[in-house]
Amino acid sequence: MTGPILLLRHGETEWNRQRRYQGGSDSPLTERGIAQARAIGRFLGILPEAQDARVVASPLGRARRTAEILIEHFPTASGLQLDGRLRELSLGSWDGLTYQEITDRCPGVFDGPGRYEWYFRSPDGERYDALAARLAQWLRECSPEHSLIVVTHGIVTRVLRGLYAGLPRELALTLPVPQGRIFRLFEGSIEELAG
Repeated sequence: MTGPILLLRHGETEWNRQRRYQGGSDSPLTERGIAQARAIGRFLGILPEAQDARVVASPLGRARRTAEILIEHFPTASGLQLDGRLRELSLGSWDGLTYQEITDRCPGVFDGPGRYEWYFRSPDGERYDALAARLAQWLRECSPEHSLIVVTHGIVTRVLRGLYAGLPRELALTLPVPQGRIFRLFEGSIEELAG
């Protein structure tokens, strides 16, 4: 029997606060983001299923730093492993831009019934099929014997949960991506836990 995957998004960053889309770029955690990571670490420290868990994170600074902070408050964690397949979707030349800056470059990109597909409309960004393929490969290979704590990014958590639950792409892309929360993936079900 395999253990659960405890999936979470990195803490709040400066660019989250500015409403800039980070994609493959990065910005530092805010004080609130650091507090979110500490709170998650304390919560995991008392969560029975998280004992002896392995921690895996995206190598991008905001996820890596969140994982480092939560491990400080989670004494039974068995160290940190970085996996590039968990990095955020690259928006190409749109990395680091605001909603308005993207709209100015590509009017109407956020409109219509496929408005959650805009992430994949950047002229030089990563496409959905490439993102889903690397996440599906990670999911197939992770099969944790014990619990696995995964620190990653907003779009990645959406697509990963969608793949895990077999959700249609359109539904997966609308899933919430709160910071400071944990999603428990276990035996085919997904449950949101307080952080």
